[in-house]
Amino acid sequence: MTDVRPTAVHRSALTDLADHNASALRTLEAEINGLNALAAALQTSLRANFDAAVEAMLAAQGRIVVTGMGKSGHIARKVSATLASTGTPAFFMHPAEASHGDLGMITSGDVVLAFSLSGETPELKDVIHYCKRFDVKLIAVTSGERSALVKAATYAFVLPPSEEACPNKLAPTTSTTMQLAFGDAIAMALLEARGFSARDFKAIHPGGKLAAQLLTIRDLMGVGDAVPKVGERATFAEAIDVITGNVWYGGVAVVDDAGRLVGALTDGDVRRALGKADLTSPVADHMTRTPVFVEPDLLAGEALRMMNERDRPIMLLFVCENGKLVGAAHMHDFLRAGIA
Repeated sequence: MTDVRPTAVHRSALTDLADHNASALRTLEAEINGLNALAAALQTSLRANFDAAVEAMLAAQGRIVVTGMGKSGHIARKVSATLASTGTPAFFMHPAEASHGDLGMITSGDVVLAFSLSGETPELKDVIHYCKRFDVKLIAVTSGERSALVKAATYAFVLPPSEEACPNKLAPTTSTTMQLAFGDAIAMALLEARGFSARDFKAIHPGGKLAAQLLTIRDLMGVGDAVPKVGERATFAEAIDVITGNVWYGGVAVVDDAGRLVGALTDGDVRRALGKADLTSPVADHMTRTPVFVEPDLLAGEALRMMNERDRPIMLLFVCENGKLVGAAHMHDFLRAGIA
């Protein structure tokens, strides 16, 4: 049997390396040019439709049904996942499967977001007809200005002309990069319009490293009797006793009669004072009078950055709410939670 597969053309290793790098740079330049053209269009020809389409998605009683075929389908899958993970319920519907029963996924309260390079993808035909028949809003993202998809769309986005990075001008490269960026732009506009916060993000991302980064100090801190503290009239010796009895934190908070944080004494402060300090002297003589503290709802990742980026990084962080001491967190807490 004759092998009709195309054969590779071999060149010297040195020539290949030089050509590979040049090819990569040409690809990136083409895609950057495409993104620049898209950004310019969003400030001009696409702006009014963009605002209207985002408002339609915000008002949707159902979900955003994202669809596309081939490479545009891969983009559609990613966009649907981004929407769902940032506060906009969405799912991907394969257009070929739609013609075999999956059109039943679409309800009257949904909005369909369709990606297609040409706008003439045969598999989208039944999706288009269904949206027209049942008055479902259809948002089109395509490069085909006079396509059937554009003509049928409630809101049509014709991406600005741009050259594919493929030297044959065939493989979708620049066009799919623009589609992906446009989908991200929609997702972020919806996120901001909904006021979708880091706490909201945490609720739908409970697993893995990302979940750890979304913990707040409130999730990590020790509270109540677990927090080492003394009154501002305590002696140096009494403060050392509290530190010794609570080795986890390596320090003690100093509070006034109202429970407000007025200072902190750490292991380092104690070491620097030993040998020259009177143990009966007030702790106020040795404490740091402006200790670092945070609010309990601060993201743990941000708190960790604050601890590490100081001229003298710290290991112990106190937590105050309305000026009063409510907790404490040590670097060990961040490590145990998988953040540090």
